[in-house]
Amino acid sequence: MAIVVSLSPELEARLREKAAQQGQDISFVAAELLENILDWELQDSEAAIKGIQQGLEDFEAGRFRSLDDFADEQRRKYNLPVDS
Repeated sequence: MAIVVSLSPELEARLREKAAQQGQDISFVAAELLENILDWELQDSEAAIKGIQQGLEDFEAGRFRSLDDFADEQRRKYNLPVDS
């Protein structure tokens, strides 16, 4: 399948440089980069959903603390001033 993508001159130069460094065809490098970012995006989304689900489960099980307790801990940990 052929897809036409318009790139800025700067981005095209970077892509051509990367392809040259790898000794690969520019189309192959572009396809590989797109595949990698799409895989990363999927994994990132799955990790975010898993984290949110875990947070909800923790909350429902009573494993949480108040915002004030968290803020106090962060102020102590990072030597932050107390809000007036």
